[in-house]
Amino acid sequence: MADPGTPDVRSARHYLFWLARLQRGTIVAATGAATVWMLSQALLWAAVGGAVDHGIAGGHASQLWLWAGLILLLGVTQAVSGALRHQLAVTNWMRATYRTVQVVGRHITTSGTALTDVIPSGDIVNSVGADAPRIGMAFDSLARFIGAIISWLIVSVILLRSSHLLGLIVLIGVPTLAALTTPMMKPLHAAQAAQREATGRLAALGTDTVAGLRILRGIGGEEVFSSNYNAQSDLVRRAGVRAAVPQAALESGQLLLPAILTSVVTFIGAREVARGTLQPGQLVSFFGYATFLTTPLREVIQYSIMATRAYVGAGKVVRLLRVAPTVDEPASPRAWPERVEVLDDERSGLRLTRGQMTAVVTETPAESAALADRLGRFTADVKGVCVNGIALADYSLADTRRHIVVNDIEPRLFSGRLRYELVPHDVSSDERILAALNAVSALDVLDALDDGLETRVDERGRSFSGGQRQRLSLARALLTDADVLILVEPTSAVDAHTEGRIATRLGEMRRAHSTLITSTSPLMLERMDHVFLVADGRVVAQGTHHDLVTSSSLYRQIVLREDS
Repeated sequence: MADPGTPDVRSARHYLFWLARLQRGTIVAATGAATVWMLSQALLWAAVGGAVDHGIAGGHASQLWLWAGLILLLGVTQAVSGALRHQLAVTNWMRATYRTVQVVGRHITTSGTALTDVIPSGDIVNSVGADAPRIGMAFDSLARFIGAIISWLIVSVILLRSSHLLGLIVLIGVPTLAALTTPMMKPLHAAQAAQREATGRLAALGTDTVAGLRILRGIGGEEVFSSNYNAQSDLVRRAGVRAAVPQAALESGQLLLPAILTSVVTFIGAREVARGTLQPGQLVSFFGYATFLTTPLREVIQYSIMATRAYVGAGKVVRLLRVAPTVDEPASPRAWPERVEVLDDERSGLRLTRGQMTAVVTETPAESAALADRLGRFTADVKGVCVNGIALADYSLADTRRHIVVNDIEPRLFSGRLRYELVPHDVSSDERILAALNAVSALDVLDALDDGLETRVDERGRSFSGGQRQRLSLARALLTDADVLILVEPTSAVDAHTEGRIATRLGEMRRAHSTLITSTSPLMLERMDHVFLVADGRVVAQGTHHDLVTSSSLYRQIVLREDS
């Protein structure tokens, strides 16, 4: 969907109602189809009873053919409405499911690191993989649930017109038997919530274990994490068994309770036939009605199970959607300037000028990363950062992301064609892509691939070495042609010869824009137009690399590894 909408996250109930409002058209259509489908089943028995009384018992062949034709018509109606009901039910399921997936995905992309700071990544994945389909299943059965209530009311009126006693039994008996399942709802809800919590922790544990598998092998910790995973898996199993007890009771009720109702209606109907107050065909109809009413009762119980699961899943989704993004949008965003001439940070004293290759040297990598996040607006605290004299916080996030690109120290590649990996949001010529690869000294990576730019990249780019991933990520950053490009330790995983070539060629590619590189490599720094030395968040010295080597002992300690 171009826009999945803004979800109502006040509660799980409000979120489900929000989904229902957005697809009310298909819900109404599905409800109509479900009602026709169920009523055609019920009226089929009335037609059979009419054929018995008027065709067979009365000995009228024409009447028999008439009722037989009506039975055929009802059968066709049931088939058509049943197919339409199923189509619309699946549509409702998919729309609710994938709208939930989409709003969660959108929230992930806009919330920054705030989301994973609060909720484990495995739990987030579980919300998409498990909770969203559970929400969808409730919308799959919703139309049948509403249709079941409508058809039960109509059949009850028909029975009341034929037999007050049997009509009252059905009218009162169905909701009474359905109410017997109510005590199961609370323990089912609690058990399913506990199971969902345990499953989320298991997914988070599995995600963390896989992410740190190389480290675990290095320190011999595989057995410890394996035992932890087994223990948590056992908790999930036990929680599932506890949830299965009330669910099994409800499932059993789908068979037992309708059987009780059918037995009562058949017994009383047979007595009324014996007394002469009911015709044999009417008894057939009443038996058929009683048999049919197992369907509405079963649908009510089934919906109770699905709605409970959906409520638990919606609670998890709402918890996720309530996490506030790290960065807020301005109320009235300013238009982005045609050219970024200056990006400066009053707090640190850093200043980037158009057309210059600028470097920042800090005592720790964490300080460089924090500065890059601040200039790239990946943190809420950007007070003092200005673009052409206007506060960075006054621009929209979309414009900021489009014009200021931060290439992190840990390059991330995803699965897909290499061409799309390098230029995901644009159409670039092969010449431009090759120029970027040449600038980052990555043509050898391309030459080693049989299909060149059409080669399919494995998930996380695991088929490439660390240095190859870093160079491909750097080429991707260059191809954005961003007004301001911030590169965090861009050559930390390559050898000295490759680093020297990259340092020289980067300047040639970025002469029309502003570029900031955080690095402590002399090979990189000596090719920069200007270098800032930052300590405790403030610029303490600046100049060329050679100037700072001569004038700053702190610079020499960091870059040349001199003793203090």
